[in-house]
Formats: sequence, C-alpha cells, structure tokens
Amino acid sequence: MASVNPFDVSDSEEEAERRPNETVDTERRPSEGAPGPPPGNPFSPPADAEPPTLLLSSNRTSPSGEGTAASAVATSAMAGGAETRVSVDLIAAQLLRDQYILTALEFHTELLEAGRELPRLRDYFSNPGNFERQSGTPPAKDQALGPGGPLNRVGSISTLDSLDFARYSDDGNRESDERVAESEVPSQERKNFKSSPEIQEPIRPLEKRALNFLVNEYLLKNEYKLSSITFSDENDDQDFELWDDVGLNIPKPPDLLQLYRNGGSSLSSPRDKADASVGVAFGDLPGNCIGREPLKKPDLSQQQQSEVVQELEYQLNLLNSEKQSLAEQIKKLQSEIQTLKKSVSSPHPASLELRSQNSPNLSSSVPSLDNGQYLDVRGVSEAENDLASPAAQNTSQPQQPTCNKVTGQPRVQFDQPNRKLSPAFQQALLSFCRMCSESRLGAEVSRIADSEESVMLMLGRCLPHIVPNVLLAKREELIPLILCTACLHPEPKERDQLLHILFNLIKRPDDEQRQMILTGCVAFARHVGPTRVEAELLPQCWEQINHKYPERRLLVAEACGALAPYLPKEIRSSLVLSMLQQMLAEDKADMVREAVVKSLAIIMGYIDDSDKYAQGFELMLLSLGDPSERVVNAVHQVFIPAFAAWTTELGTLHTALIPSLLARIEKLLTQGEHGLDEHKLHVFLSALQSLIPPLFAVVLQNAPFTSRAKPHEDIPSIEVTRFPRPASPLQDMAIIIGSRELLSSLLLLYDHQLEHEGTTGWESLLWVVNQLLPQLIDIVGRINVTSSTCVHEFSRFFWRFCRTFGKIFTNTKVKPQFQEILRLSEENVDASAGNGILTKATVPIYATGVLTCYNQEEDRKLLVGFLEDVMTTLSLSHAPLDSLKASFVELGANPVYHELLLTVLWYGVVHTSALVRCTAARMFELLVKGVNETLVAQRVVPALITLSSDPEISVRIATIPAFGTIMETVTQKELLERVKMQLASFLEDPQYQDQHSLHMEIIRTFGRVGPNAEPRFRDDFVLPHLHKLALANNSQTVESKRIDIAIHLFEAYSALSCCFISEEVMVNHFLPGLRCLHADMEQLSPEHEVILGSMIKECEIKVENRGISDAQGSISIASSLVGEDAKTKFLSKMGQLTTSGAMLANVFQRKK
Repeated sequence: MASVNPFDVSDSEEEAERRPNETVDTERRPSEGAPGPPPGNPFSPPADAEPPTLLLSSNRTSPSGEGTAASAVATSAMAGGAETRVSVDLIAAQLLRDQYILTALEFHTELLEAGRELPRLRDYFSNPGNFERQSGTPPAKDQALGPGGPLNRVGSISTLDSLDFARYSDDGNRESDERVAESEVPSQERKNFKSSPEIQEPIRPLEKRALNFLVNEYLLKNEYKLSSITFSDENDDQDFELWDDVGLNIPKPPDLLQLYRNGGSSLSSPRDKADASVGVAFGDLPGNCIGREPLKKPDLSQQQQSEVVQELEYQLNLLNSEKQSLAEQIKKLQSEIQTLKKSVSSPHPASLELRSQNSPNLSSSVPSLDNGQYLDVRGVSEAENDLASPAAQNTSQPQQPTCNKVTGQPRVQFDQPNRKLSPAFQQALLSFCRMCSESRLGAEVSRIADSEESVMLMLGRCLPHIVPNVLLAKREELIPLILCTACLHPEPKERDQLLHILFNLIKRPDDEQRQMILTGCVAFARHVGPTRVEAELLPQCWEQINHKYPERRLLVAEACGALAPYLPKEIRSSLVLSMLQQMLAEDKADMVREAVVKSLAIIMGYIDDSDKYAQGFELMLLSLGDPSERVVNAVHQVFIPAFAAWTTELGTLHTALIPSLLARIEKLLTQGEHGLDEHKLHVFLSALQSLIPPLFAVVLQNAPFTSRAKPHEDIPSIEVTRFPRPASPLQDMAIIIGSRELLSSLLLLYDHQLEHEGTTGWESLLWVVNQLLPQLIDIVGRINVTSSTCVHEFSRFFWRFCRTFGKIFTNTKVKPQFQEILRLSEENVDASAGNGILTKATVPIYATGVLTCYNQEEDRKLLVGFLEDVMTTLSLSHAPLDSLKASFVELGANPVYHELLLTVLWYGVVHTSALVRCTAARMFELLVKGVNETLVAQRVVPALITLSSDPEISVRIATIPAFGTIMETVTQKELLERVKMQLASFLEDPQYQDQHSLHMEIIRTFGRVGPNAEPRFRDDFVLPHLHKLALANNSQTVESKRIDIAIHLFEAYSALSCCFISEEVMVNHFLPGLRCLHADMEQLSPEHEVILGSMIKECEIKVENRGISDAQGSISIASSLVGEDAKTKFLSKMGQLTTSGAMLANVFQRKK
C-alpha cells in the first residue's frame, strides 16, 4: 500500500456541515466493476451520486496553455446537452487533475469573492503536502507526469489560507477586495509560492494526536521509558498502543526518525502518494494508474462501502483459513515431536544439522528445565526439524495422545496435511511468518507455561527485567508477585535473586513500604518453614547490615524481629542476636538502633537458652546508655518488659536482675564521693522503675492464694487509678497477668491476705519487704540532697512502687520502715557535722515519693504534719535546711500542693520560736516562683509583711530574698508598690542604718533580681540605692565590713552591667557608684580595682559617644568590652578572684 502522509487529512468541521453526504472514493481496479461516468460525457455525474474520486497528491507543474484548458472545460460541459449542468466541483477537480494550479487558484479566488467557497479548493490550497517536490529541478517536458507529478517546493509550510495578506499592506485592512491581486504576483513567485516562515496554522486535533503517537513511539524506542510514562499520563485521552485511536483512517506513518531523515516525506515516489484533498473521477484516471493498489479512505458511497466490506471479509476468511491450517500443522507436529522423543533415544543427525543451521539460538533460549512443560508456538518450522526422518512424515496413521509429565493432561494434538513438502521448503515458507524468537523477550512470549512450576520458572526469568522498569512509587505492587515466585520457584539461585530484588526493591523505603515488605517476609517464612528462612532470608539481611541508606538498615533491623518466631531456635539465640548486637553498637542512625532494640525484645520473647541471660543483661545496659532518647524509650517500653518476662520464667527477676542493678547503684555511690555520675544513676534507677510491674506480677503469681484465684463476672472492676499509667502495653498489669478479670481476682485476694492473714510463707513478698526496701532506703540516705535530679528520680521510683503494690502495702510495709529511720528527735540531727538523717535525701523522698502517692484527707494531714515537724526540728537544731528545701522544691513543682505548703509555712509564721519563723521566711523564696499571683497576693505577701515587722531582726532580714523574688516574678503594680515600700523602709529607716547583715542581704538580692526585674524598678530604685550604699561604704571604718559590702557591690554591679541603662541613670547613679566602689577596691582588693577601672573607662567612652550613637538606644556594659587589652585584662583578673563561684556566675547573667 502506498505511503500516505498522516497530516494530509483535513478534519474541517465546516466541510462536514456543508457536505454531509459528500464521499471520497478509493482507487479501484476495473475488474471490481466500479461504476464510472457515461462514455459520452466524462463530466456528467451519475444520477444518484457524485462521481467517485481518488485522493491523489497532484504535484505537477502547470502547463502554459491555461486558456486552452478553460475552453476545453467549457466544450466538454456543452457536450452533455442542455439537460445537464456541470457542477463547480467537477470543474475544480478537472483543473486540479490536469495541474492547472494557477487557474484553479484564480477560480478559488473568484468563488471566494462571490461568497461561494468550494471545499475541494479550500482543502487543496490549505494542504502543505500538495506543494512538496522531490528535487529542485522542474521535470523535463518529455517526462511523463501523472497526477502525482512533483511541484516545485514552496518556501514554507504556510498556505493560502494561512497567509495574512493584510500583514504586508499599508493600512492593515483585511477586506477581501483589497487582497493582493493575482496578476501582481510574479509568475516565478506564484510557482514557488514562497511565504513567511513565521505564519503557521495552529495545530489541529488530529495532527496533535498523530504527533503525540509518533513522539511516544520515539521515546519508547530510545529507552526514555519514564518520559514516555509521564507523556502518556499527560495525554490520558489517547491510547498510545493503537494507531487507530488517532482517528486517521490511514496506515501508520514512518517513525519520527525516518520522517526527520527524509525531510518529512516518505521514501516512496510521489506517484505512490495520495492526496486527501483532491478527488478525481475514476473514468478520468490515466491508464498508468490502473494497476496501483487501492487506498482505503473513510468517506465512501454506500455501494462502494459494501464492496470494500466484501473484499475485507474475503481477505479475513483467507487469513482465518490459513491460521486454522497452521494451527493444525502445529498440533500434528507437536504430537510427532512427543512421539519421536519417546521412540528415538537420540535425534536424527539430519535433524540436528538442520536445527543447528536454522535455529542457532534455540538451545540458548530454552532452558533445560522445561522438560516439555511449554507449548512451543515459535513456528512449525522449528518443530519440524525433528521430522526429517521418513518415518515421521507419515501422518496418515492415527497418533496416540501423549500426556504432560507434570500435569498429567493430554498434549494438544494438531492435524497435519497429507503433503510431501521438504522440511527445508517448509522452513523457508514459514520463515515469512513474522515472529520474534531470537530475543529474550521473544523466547519468553513464544513459550506458554502450562503448569505451576513452569509459571514460576517464567516469572523467575522475567521479574528481574520487569522490576527496574516500574516506577519507584509503585514497586510495592510487585511484592506479592516476587514473594509468590520466590516461594514456589524450584531453583535456589533464582529464589536468592528474587529475594535480593525484594530487599532492594525500593531505594529508600518509607514506613508503609517497609511494613509491606515485612508482611511479605513473614508470609514467606510461614510458607517455607524455618530451614529456608535461615538459608534464604537471613543472608539478605546480613548483606544489607551496613548499607549506606539508614532506611535499608532499618528494614534489616525490623526484619530480624519480624522473622524471629519463624527461625530455628539456635539461629535466634546466636546469629540473629549477634547481628542485632552489632547494629546496636555500631549504627549511627537513631531510628535504626530503636528498631534494633525492639527486635531484640522480640528475640528475648522467644529465646529459651538460659546461657544467654548475661548477654541480654549487657544489651539492656548498653541500650539504656544510648544517647538517643527514642532508643531509651524503646528499651523501657519493649525490651525491659520482654527481658523481665524471660527472667520471670527463669526465676531470676528478684534473685539476679534486680540485685544486679542495686549493686551497680551502690557501686556508683561508693565511687561518687567526690562527684556522683547522675546519668548512670538515672540509667540504673529507670531500669528498676520499669521492673516494678513484673516484680508485682511475680508477687501475685507466687502468693499463697494464687491457686484460688478464678475470674468470674461478679468481681468488681479495677479502679482506673489503681496502677500508674503504663509506659507501654507490655507494662500493663492486666496484660502481664493474662487478663483483667484474673488480675481483679488476684488483687482482691492480695488485699485480703495483707490485711488479715499476713505474709507468712510468701517468699517473693518477704524478699521485697525484708531485702529490697531496706536496701533502697539505705541507698536513698546516701545520695546528695542538693541534687534535685537524684531526689526527683528516687521520688518518682517510690511513688510508682507504692502505687503498684497498693495502699495497704504502703501503710503497713513501706511507711513504718521510713518512720523508724526518721524519728523526729534531736538525736537524729547532728548540728555540728550536719550528717543527721533529717538532713539527708530521705526526708524529701519520703515526703514526695511515699506520702504523696495517695491524696486523701488523712494522707494530706500526715504530709503536713511531717513537714511541720521537720521544719521545727531542723530550725531548733540550727541544722542545714537542704532537705526541707528539696521537699519544697519537689512538691512546689505540682500546683496541687501549693495550698498545703502555704499551710505549712503559715504554721512557721505564727510559731513561737524566732528560728522557726526565720526558716519559714526563707522557704517563701522557694515557693513564690511557682505560685500564681492570686495566692501571692492573698497568702504570701501578708505573711511576709507580718514577718517584716517581727521583733527579731534576723526574721526581718530573712524576708528580703522573698520580697526580691516577688519583684522579679510578679507583674501586678499594687503588689510591686507594697514590696517596694517595704524594701524602702529597710533602706531608709534610721534603725537599720547600722545593720550590716541587712545591707548585705539587700545588695545580694538586688544583684540576683535586678537583671530580671522591671526596668523602671531597676532604674528608679535599685541603682540609686546601690549608689547610696557604695557611697556610705567609703566612710565605713570597720575594714571587714567594708570589704564584705565592697565584694557584694562588685557582684551586683557586674550582674547589672549587662542591662540596658539610660544615659541619665548612667551618669547620675551607675558611674558614680562604680567610682565609689573603685575607691574602696584600690585599698582593699587591687585585682578587683583593675576590672572596675576598665568598666568605668568603657562607660565614660560610651557616654561621650552617646550623641553620635544615639540611635543605638540603651547601652550594655558587658557587651562594650571590645578592646583586646581590656578583654585580656578582664579575663586574667577574673581568674584571680577568690569570691565564690555562685557570686561570679552573676557577672555574666543576661536579661531573660
């Protein structure tokens, strides 16, 4: 069939509307009986339809005799008689057929001016393909030019309809009567029809679809598969598998590369082209066109359509007959092959020779594992190579059906013709069947599996080629296919390759994709059993244990845990445990180590080798010391409960695991006399805290009443607050015991046993009471009471311990042991050494960990009484108040206890002893920061005002830090004014003029709260009074008092130097105060004098430059020490100071 340009078809909707019944004919052979025009008048059409036309590319130059052509047309028209009128369309067709192009153009223009546009001419002149030429030289005069003769090529693809003549006019008027006249166009220019390359028609829908098809085909052929997928997604309204979906009823054109190489034209001659725009009457066709192959076009008359259908049906019947014949031959030859395989031990030499010549790739493309399990449809020719012997050619005898060795089903039989063709001739004949068996894919397509095993073999070969071509985001869709094939494939090497693909399926799998892969691994393990899991899946994990992507290592860590139930027990406790231990110690990604810990927990849930206990304990300590919080959380939530469950079965939870942790804590306390490692203490104590639920489960499961516990419906449900909230389901008591009903039954018997029957014979509980509790209380008494972290950790531990073991156990077993130690008497307080039990951490831990675990009225009264007694005892004994302060700090962190603490302090405010009142005043300082302003206004300030007028001066002085803290934290103006008035009375009242202790306390308080206080309070009150105190200290005669005040003033000014100070306050108060202090330091402390000199110098420079740098706002003294000499001198002198570290810390304190 002739090649046709796919872009030569017009899809004009206007033409469809104006010519609904117009048809376009294909060229037909005379033998088919095509209707033609009457012999006498070639232009007169039949009575029922227009003459059939042929779509040709009429590419021939116009002859010079154009006037002759017009007269010929007229003469031919008159020959038909008066009864026949020649249609305009026939005239146009004749002009185009005879290549009178310019005449046709003038005819088209005149029709346009008359308002009668002819679709045939419009389509012809709007089709660029009608103006193509094969060479730049016009044909010779004696050259036989048919209707497909070439025209000279135009300058561009623009046509008459796409030309905007007004573009070249002066006024841009687009009226038709002012277009460029045909006579004004030079003849050569009219022949070549050169137009501007910028003027192009917009792309038409069919053209776009055809181009899209060719572009997609190009992308696929050149391995741009992802681009092709994206391109098809963007054109989802088009099917790129079928050319017919484009909508052009023409054969598929050459590919994009061939079109490019041939300049957009086909390799065939112009005579083989057909033009979709020109229709010529069949009778007017020259004789040299009769033998050409018919072209099928979409618009046919009804009669012609029926003939085309008949022809196509005939061809279809021929093809079906040929297909059926070939299928029968294949069937017969296949049966012959099977018969020969059974009867002949070795192939015929001629067959081998013929097979080696004609099918060189057959042995390489067909694996030896097929064993006849594939139906070979590559062609009869290859199968007939085995029929070279004369015995095999006798097909008249009936063939016995053979059976498939695998499925037992009879082989497919084919009828063979009773012919005597030579195998070579058959081979050559069948070679014309276009089948591809040389490539890998062709070999796979040509063999159809007919059993499960052969399907698995095929999938094993094809999947490695499919996976790389699937989008990364959709590759998890392949997981079921890969796993099924890996499960059922008979070859270990192929299974290993498939599992390798599974673990490398996605470059960096996310959570959902990892879960899908793990689900598949578990399904694989359930199907194949432990031996194959060990041999096939574990090596894949081992290979990726050091992969560069953490997501892949995470997959390995999670797979070890997921596969643990399906592995041999020896492998669980050896290889897998070692892999996870290596990853825990070496992997740098937190999420990987977290997954490792969880997988280790699963291993601990399935391990049954008691020799691995020590390794499990070391793994627990190693993971508890991990720097990542998420890893440590996983240890407490998963690993420790699983490990504790194993030690419970071994009977070593309370005999080995908990004692080992306690021994390590005691070792820390022994080694930490000069500095306790609080982090390690936290690690061990948190592990102990996570072991409380398993320990209580051991107590319940080994109790005298355990055998009597039977769950039933009438047992009351457990209170929600009975147990502390578990960190994970594995720490839920109901899950540890087995069920909530069983736990309820055990708890009822537990409380009854403790309250009425005692603990005789209850070994696990006796161990808790007689060994665990005394050891814990002893440890508590040895920790540093000033370490708020340690106090908090132990308080939380005892709180969870008491809540887990219950109120009866706490009241009857825990509190008595603490009360025995904390006897509230002076013999428990060593005032000289400060090492009495009431000064240790036992007091805050008992108060906050034991007495607060239950919050009923009697419990609150007991807590209040204990704190009041401790405050009284410590105050009267002149003992350090650290234990009481630690209690207030720990309890003050919870707003629930604020009222309770204020009650305790009010008890001290009204106490008869000045020592107790002084202690109460100092405790207010700790409480103010956490209490809301309402309580401060209603409870705290009245109490402090009362204490500020106390007869004892020491009590009044003790209120100053609390007043300062109020100035630092409270925002209510009324409260601030009351506090300011009280502090002013301390500074300005003559009775306090000589109170050295009061002045020192005020200076220390100003230095502490000044940087964080309200700026107005600092500028109007703090700095002026510091100036006064510094000035008064210059005249102090007692040198010890003078140096004390000077050092406290230095620390206060150092802390305030980082604040923003206005110029007025700087000049009037800050600098004068520094100069007064500098005068004292010159005589008392030269090392301080150097630093003060630098500060004064920098302040003076800043004040002098204030006019220039006024836009910079307030000044910060600490940030102004930029000179290298001043900086070096400042740092060197700071290292020589002998003041306390707490005082020097305020030097660099910044405004919060």
